This record gives sequence, structure tokens and C-alpha cells, in this order.
Amino acid sequence: MRIVSSFLMIFFVCFFESGKAQSDTLDKYILTPSPSFKPHINGAAIFGARPGSPILYKVAASGQKPIHYSVKRLPAGLSLNENTGIISGVLNKKGSYRMELTVTNSLGKNSRSFTLKIGDQLALTPAMGWNSWNCWGLSVNEDKVKESAQALIDKGLVDHGWTYINIDDGWEAANRNADGTISPNEKFPDIKSLSDWLHSQGLKFGIYSSPGTRTCGGFLGSYKHEMQDATTYTNWGVDYLKYDWCSYDSVYKAEGDTSLAAFKKPYEVMRNALRQQNRDIYYSLCQYGWRDVWKWGAEVEGNSWRTTGDIEDNWESLKAIWSRQTPLYPYAGPGHWNDPDMLIVGKVGWGDQLHQTGLTADEQYTHISLWCLLSAPLLIGCDISKMDKFTVSLLTNDEVLALDQDIAGNQAQQKINGKDYQVWVKKLSDGKHAIGIFNLLDNKKELSINWDDLGLSKTEHVRDLWRQKDLGKFKNKFDVNVDPHGVSLIKVF
Repeated sequence: MRIVSSFLMIFFVCFFESGKAQSDTLDKYILTPSPSFKPHINGAAIFGARPGSPILYKVAASGQKPIHYSVKRLPAGLSLNENTGIISGVLNKKGSYRMELTVTNSLGKNSRSFTLKIGDQLALTPAMGWNSWNCWGLSVNEDKVKESAQALIDKGLVDHGWTYINIDDGWEAANRNADGTISPNEKFPDIKSLSDWLHSQGLKFGIYSSPGTRTCGGFLGSYKHEMQDATTYTNWGVDYLKYDWCSYDSVYKAEGDTSLAAFKKPYEVMRNALRQQNRDIYYSLCQYGWRDVWKWGAEVEGNSWRTTGDIEDNWESLKAIWSRQTPLYPYAGPGHWNDPDMLIVGKVGWGDQLHQTGLTADEQYTHISLWCLLSAPLLIGCDISKMDKFTVSLLTNDEVLALDQDIAGNQAQQKINGKDYQVWVKKLSDGKHAIGIFNLLDNKKELSINWDDLGLSKTEHVRDLWRQKDLGKFKNKFDVNVDPHGVSLIKVF
């Protein structure tokens, strides 16, 4: 994370105030069908935890409220709140615990198998949630975080698997306590109570630090206090740590060792501190893809790692980050994910002055489609309380989100790289394939995709995932007209 200049902030505010009518016309671009009132279980079909660590898992289910939750074969040591769908407790023995989830309302019921895997791996599917940075920047405070969490619940996103609420930079006190421990500043008067409240809603709590002496925003980092900070995070009930390189660059240069081992060292130090905690904390490495982090991020037990610099809410930034993902698919999988940065849909701003994203509706479909094909962490970066119907529809299409949360964890591969279009293919756990057909032009383009070029069968059944609509069988090829900077996202089988 790098601080956005005041000049850019002023430019963004002026530009988007003049074009704010964009948000008034987005409803016509909604493709996701209206949600059913019948109950339906969403989200990942697997969850990982370590032996002896506290477990908190909320069954994601949509449909008319109230919904009743039940579980068959719930292991001893765990309990279910039948009114909220929150599973909690502790399991001490390694193994795969297979159970059946059922949700019921006045209109029917829905069941699905679910596996709780107790072992050495966390993040068996990519994280889904919200991060404060792209919205509030350093102006984040406790009220804004709680309002965002409440909006996540009220707008129904939690029913589709969005659970992490992550505070980015700006929460730290100016100085450490006499004993060296860290405290929040006046913007977060009771961070433990905030954490407890989030957990009571079935949400998870994330926080931010740097291995350097200072964060990117100039607040206290964790340098030489890694164990103290990890212990403090555990005491606060933290579930996610974003660890941002920032000022560690000065430490790295001062030590005079430019080896890869020296570059990895700060992430290993915090890894060791986290490992000694009796709590599972998702470990997010943020160092902009330097030194090919995808080749060693899993070695330091990173659950995800940034592959590029910070994203901005424009097409050129999106394309630049997209272009760097192509060779990275071998390094992603359950427990360790490539992270192309946070989502730039809705109202963003990196401070108190928010504006509608600079992406067009079609570019937003491309953005969400690509991130889901990549099995990327999905962290909303906008003000959820001001989220319009279009943005909600982008983030609650369960057939699209299922690509990201597929238990196989395969990152899509670029199969066709044409002059003005690309085709990416992702193999799913059920043997089917998801395909993204992307138009890079500024105008609509008719595309004809040969199944042979993708290594598929002569005849494929095609389903449009955004519209959740079967399109029929297509022999040898698939013809589609794709909007400017847009996508056709399909599943074939």
C-alpha cells in the first residue's frame, strides 16, 4: 500500500463529481437474477483450521428470513447456533470431518455436504470480505468499520460467503506501551469489544502491520516486536493479518544483505510468531510481488501474497495487473493464493471523499469475473453502506463466486492471447470448466471460440454464469458478441 497523493485525490473527486450520474444508470446493467426467497446454502464447501485453535464458521445461506440451520454429524467439541448458522468450538484431532448442512425456511429447505479439515493448512479457499483501505485510507475509525460490517449483514453479503472485516493502516497508537506492547489509537477506543461484536455476528476480524519500524502511513510497525504483536493480536481475537513491507526497505538496505533469504526474513520472523499462537490467523503478505514472492510465499506460510503494486479504479490499472497474472497459476492452490489486490467496485476514495469507481459496468464484470477465475482473495474496497443495487448484484452472484471458492483451487490459465481478446480457462473440482472470454477493444466484438483450441470436447453444453442461464449445446465452437472491455463468463460441460 502506498499513500495516494493529494493531487490525485483532488483530481478523482472533481472528475467523478462531474460524472456521478454513472451510478444512477447502472441498474440497467444488472445481469444477476433476483435472489430466490427459497433457502440456499452458498460459500465454500470446505474450511480449514489447526488442532486446538478456536473455530468460528458461519454457514452462508440466502433466502427469506428467518432461516433455521441444522447439521448432521457435527463433531463433538463443536456447537451450532440454529438461529444464526454459526458453528464454533475446538477440535484437537487432525482429520477431515464431513457433515451435512441444512437450511430451512417457510418455503422449503436446502442441504449440502461440508468438510471441516483439521490440519496444518488454513485458507483452503481464498478469503472473502472487506478491507478499509480503498475506501477510507488513513481516515478509518471504529464507527466506520462497524458500519461497514453492519452493512455487509444488512445488504445480505454475509449470506453469500463474505466474512472478513479487515482494518488496514491507521489504527495504531503513536507510541508503544511501557512494556513494548502495541495499542490502538483514539479512533479505536475498544478494539477487543469490536472484535467480539464481529465474532458474535459470525464475521472475522483482520488487522494490518508492517515488518518495518513504520507502516506505509507512518504509524508503528512491528519491527523487533513481532512476538508481542502476534500475542496482542491473539488476545484481541484477530483472524487475519496483512503484513506490508513499507519501511522495512530501510532495514533491508541498512543490513547490506540483498539475498533472497534476507528478503524473506521479516516474513519468516512474523510467521514464527504467529505459529506460536493458539489461534489461526490468516497471513497475507504485501510486498508488491517483489522477488517473485509466488515462488516462496508458501514456504513462509503465507496464505496469500500480493503479485503487483496497488490497484487503482481505472481500466489501465486493471489491465496492467491482469497482464502479470498469466504465468502465476502453478503457484496458487488451497492454503496459498496469488493476490492481485483488492476490488475496485462501488464507491472508493482512499479517504473521506468517496467517488463512484472509474470502471464502466462492463469493466466491473471483467474485474469480478477475472478475480474469480484466478482464485484470488476477494476483498471489497468500497463503502458497503453506500453500495447500489448494481454493485450488490456483482458481489452476490453465487454461480460466479463459486468459481473463486471451488475446492480444487485451480487458478485459470490463459489459453488464447489474441491481439484484442483473451480466453482464460479454469478447471473445476467437478471436472467442468469455467471460461472467461474477454474483449480488450473499445467497441463490441463478435468472437468465435473453437473448443479444440481450449482442449475441450467437440460438443459442449454452455451456461451463462452471470445470467445463470443455460444456453444449450454448441458443436465445435462458441460464438458470442462481447461488450467493450467486457466479458462472457461461461461454464461448459
